[in-house]
Amino acid sequence: MEIKVFTYLPEDAADIRREVFMEEQGFRDEFDDTDGICEHYVLYLEDGTPAAVCRTYDSDEEGCSVIGRVAVRKPYRREGLGRKMIAFAEEHLRQKGIRRTVLHAQTAACTFYSPMGYSPFGEEDDDEGVPHIWMEKML
Repeated sequence: MEIKVFTYLPEDAADIRREVFMEEQGFRDEFDDTDGICEHYVLYLEDGTPAAVCRTYDSDEEGCSVIGRVAVRKPYRREGLGRKMIAFAEEHLRQKGIRRTVLHAQTAACTFYSPMGYSPFGEEDDDEGVPHIWMEKML
């Protein structure tokens, strides 16, 4: 397994996000201008298959970054790849001096993020008909 970091949206990451968020979950507005300012992470399996992604970008708050677009292809779920992506992103950000991370989680995914130390804050909101909430973690 290898996680690569890109300063542009690679096709492997776009393919996974399209597959998970658009085809499986029905989101229409998956790609945005923020992609242009992000670092994109792709987890490759031993055989070179791209299996998971996420992206990070600096927030308006000094020392804080946003983790987002965390996705694992369906055949590779329940293998801990999502947790590995988050841990890798957090360490990468920590090395850059980031002290706090936030993410805009689907409310149903709070049980995924909470055991990793993320706590909800603010009000629940709606993103294309799917309830979301902001979560945070101090690094």
